[in-house]
Amino acid sequence: EVQVAESGGGLGQAGGSLRLSCVASGFRFAEFAMGWFRQAPGKEREAVACINPTDGNSYYADSVKGRFTISRDNANNMVYLQMNTLKPEDTARYYCATRFITSCTPSAPYDFWGQGTQVTVSL
Repeated sequence: EVQVAESGGGLGQAGGSLRLSCVASGFRFAEFAMGWFRQAPGKEREAVACINPTDGNSYYADSVKGRFTISRDNANNMVYLQMNTLKPEDTARYYCATRFITSCTPSAPYDFWGQGTQVTVSL
């Protein structure tokens, strides 16, 4: 059974940092791309970042580029989202997700999602 679980959310201050973690199991983690998404109340879900399984290539939404960094530890089935220079508009529920595709570039939907972790950024 594929399982994905996020942690590390909480309350942050504008200009500060938070680090989200995601642990995955039930599939060959090192072979597939992993993504982070977020959804704020009343808004559509937004793709935040994605990382390829082995070449280290990563992709970011324009809204977080230069502030957020996605990384992964294939030995421990972990993916991280380092969020720096937080802004109030980063407030959202953040989700980790995967699909059985070996690259971030295809626009196929993600199939497996965690429950999410809440990030709230105050001024």
